Amino acid sequence: MRQSKTLITSIFLFLSALNLQAEVDSGPKNEDLTIGYGDAFIFGLVEGITEFLPISSTGHLILVNQWVKNPEIQETYQENAINAYLIVIQFGAILAVCILYAGQITSIILGFLGRNSNGQKLGIKLLVAFAPAAAIGPFLDKWIEALLFGALPVGIALIVGAGLMHWAERRKKGEEKINPVAAVNLDTITIQKSFIIGILQCVAMWPGTSRSMMTIVGGYIVGLSRKQSAEFSFLLGLITLSAAAGYKAITEGNTLLENLKLGPMLFGCVIAGIFAALSVRWLIGYLSRYGLGIFVWYRLILGLLVLVYFGLNSL
Repeated sequence: MRQSKTLITSIFLFLSALNLQAEVDSGPKNEDLTIGYGDAFIFGLVEGITEFLPISSTGHLILVNQWVKNPEIQETYQENAINAYLIVIQFGAILAVCILYAGQITSIILGFLGRNSNGQKLGIKLLVAFAPAAAIGPFLDKWIEALLFGALPVGIALIVGAGLMHWAERRKKGEEKINPVAAVNLDTITIQKSFIIGILQCVAMWPGTSRSMMTIVGGYIVGLSRKQSAEFSFLLGLITLSAAAGYKAITEGNTLLENLKLGPMLFGCVIAGIFAALSVRWLIGYLSRYGLGIFVWYRLILGLLVLVYFGLNSL
């Protein structure tokens, strides 16, 4: 609770500075802005709520963009800027995890400095889990953005992911009936099992699949408890999201600054941080008690609605 208050206090202090920045922003000079504060709030709200839930934040942001984007904006470079921002906005969720899991992050840092053996072991396992995405992500980035950043691919991924989660939840419940205390914890998970989770995380490069879903399901498969599957997902997400958002900020930084105002971009990240912190807190408790069932139904219903709505509009 104290960490959540610290996050919110820091964010409100930052908002005052952000308001001043908006007055002197050197972004686009035309009045027809691609993203304003209203759009940034919506994007931040959606990103924060969905980033760590197994329902795909990028998929939701793509769907929201279909609703809020200005139909008069057709230029490719502006569309590229929005797509890049849908990745960069993850910096807000990264901030939330850094604050909520400051203790574990500190132990990992101390571990790599040779002062905490458990932290070092966990850090190595997280890096191993991150390695597959780091190896193939940069090579698939442009291909994914060109072919899969659309409503119909997202709808398909939502439905397929619902089926995978349903299978994983039934499997987990069956294991718990046989041996309810056999779960592996973060201290004893092996390098090999960490790598398996990392392989599964790569599947989430398809928008609509959900990085959180794939890593939680991966945790289920290798024997982690529901709570520890979620926590491993959060900590792995800190590395993966930082790399993805940082890569996009570096490679598309000029496009972002030339087409979007800095004030709304930062505002969206801040909103994402607030709601990501609340979402993480809620998910830990809910997942431990009830499992993934509600998310299966949500993904299935949303996926079918997306396919029907956007499929009919494309005819």
